[in-house]
Amino acid sequence: MNKRLRFIVVLFFLGLGAYFLFPTVQWYFNTPEEKKILANGSKEQIRNYAKVEASKDLKSLIELVKDSPDAELPENIKFLVPVAKENFKLEKLDIPKTWTVQSVLKGFQSGNEVFKTLEEYYRDDILNLKALKNKTLMLGLDLSGGMSVVVEADTESLTKRLERTPTEDDLREALTLAMEILNNRIDKFGVTEPQIRKQSNNQILIEVPGEVDPERVNSFLMGKGQLNFHIVDDAATSRIIQYAAQNPGDTFENGRPKDTEVLEAGLLVYGFYKKDNYGIDQFQRFVVIHEEVGLDGQHIDQAQVITDQITGQPNVIFNLDSEGGEIFYKFTSDNTGNTLAVVMDDKVKAAARISEPIRDSVRITGFDTAEANDLALVLRTAALPVDLRIINENAVGASLGSDAISAGLKAIMFGFIAVFIFMILYYKGAGIIADIALVLNLIFIIAILSSFNMTLTMTSIAGLILNVGMAVDANVIIFERIKEEMRLGKSRSAAIEAGFKKAFWTVMDANITTFIAAIFLSQLGKGPIQGFAITLAVGIVCSLFTAIFVSRLIFDFGTDVLGKDKISISWGLK
Repeated sequence: MNKRLRFIVVLFFLGLGAYFLFPTVQWYFNTPEEKKILANGSKEQIRNYAKVEASKDLKSLIELVKDSPDAELPENIKFLVPVAKENFKLEKLDIPKTWTVQSVLKGFQSGNEVFKTLEEYYRDDILNLKALKNKTLMLGLDLSGGMSVVVEADTESLTKRLERTPTEDDLREALTLAMEILNNRIDKFGVTEPQIRKQSNNQILIEVPGEVDPERVNSFLMGKGQLNFHIVDDAATSRIIQYAAQNPGDTFENGRPKDTEVLEAGLLVYGFYKKDNYGIDQFQRFVVIHEEVGLDGQHIDQAQVITDQITGQPNVIFNLDSEGGEIFYKFTSDNTGNTLAVVMDDKVKAAARISEPIRDSVRITGFDTAEANDLALVLRTAALPVDLRIINENAVGASLGSDAISAGLKAIMFGFIAVFIFMILYYKGAGIIADIALVLNLIFIIAILSSFNMTLTMTSIAGLILNVGMAVDANVIIFERIKEEMRLGKSRSAAIEAGFKKAFWTVMDANITTFIAAIFLSQLGKGPIQGFAITLAVGIVCSLFTAIFVSRLIFDFGTDVLGKDKISISWGLK
């Protein structure tokens, strides 16, 4: 591979690393603390925040336009100017030279339009932060704390499932299986490191690291993944919509109206919901479905999320098992022309006309991306063997004290500085190349871990430090080989060529054996051990790339581009 191509490869990986690293840097170093708190709140809290802020700004604007219509627009709401400018263009009006309060407001048809623009700004600001947070490197329970949830097994639901009173062994077995399923749901990549353990006979304690979104955790804990397919009774739906309009105070309990004469037996009334701009379910209308389940969600073999190429909306595709495929084919064959409702946890999420029999694969809309991914994850994992009730939910602080964390960070920083200085003092110019490779190594490692939304704990940091040592060790082996070649009187290019060639397998042997050990450790270990092993494995790959590929490129750049004929690599060699 020639130098230009190698340089492009390094630039490519640097760009990729910067892309994955950006959310982490932006979140931890460029996001105000109050906005982090808002982004970690629920969607309802974000909606309240956006509406309150929009109301304040609108009130302020109204007062300003009354008192000082020619005053300059306040700095914090200057984002209204581009919208007003666009509206002026659409209305084919002269665009003002200076944007005063009055001229900006002239760009809107009504106060309601101003309010919606303000609300949209505050909503998107926090929701974008929320999305950004999901792409960052999270800090573990020991470094930043997290969320603690205590759930309790619902023994009544277990009794119904078993059709008998559960024994202690039944309950213990159900809780053990539930813990395993919850771990798979929360820690889908094996890098989140939640702490899940049994607490008393029928409770489970779950601790999730980082600033956790309570809604997502609850969706994994309480989301039963009960997704069923029912046939809609269109005539009864029209009647119930009319009945609800005439009797607005009436409610439906367990899918049935209080007046049983209104609806025939075997039919249920559920709400049809759509997501609003905040991703919150909003009631649209009532839908009457047949109580008989056409297909149980337990027959779903696989679930995956794709983006519709036309609408851009997320679609969930369910692949059914063979038995489910046969059931669904017969069901859709018998009901061609009727409306099929997709019901999840007593909410109608989608409804569509059956145009032809369907056998193996079902595509469903009606979910936002996060919900679709969560739903796919919940359905991919097994159903919980017992229903769980949340008993307690609160935030927990870091398990390590702030003094211990501060001391650990100082030790890491001083360690790095010591290694950097030693390499420069001992290997002179080549030491600088080793330090550059070391910095790139760290960037690549953190970027890869960030891309998997990994949780960084003290044990992961230990893996990171071990990688620094191994990366330096690889450079030391290569530099010593180069020095040996120089002592034989070889030229710069010949010594570099032979040095890298002779050191290659020594470096590879050491790293490959460690990599194999790290892979086994990551598969067999759990929690912090798994985090350490994954960090180590990622670090080995990165250190090999930087030590062998990047370092060699810098040496060759000095030889061929800068025209150097000597290597600054030792005090005793010239």
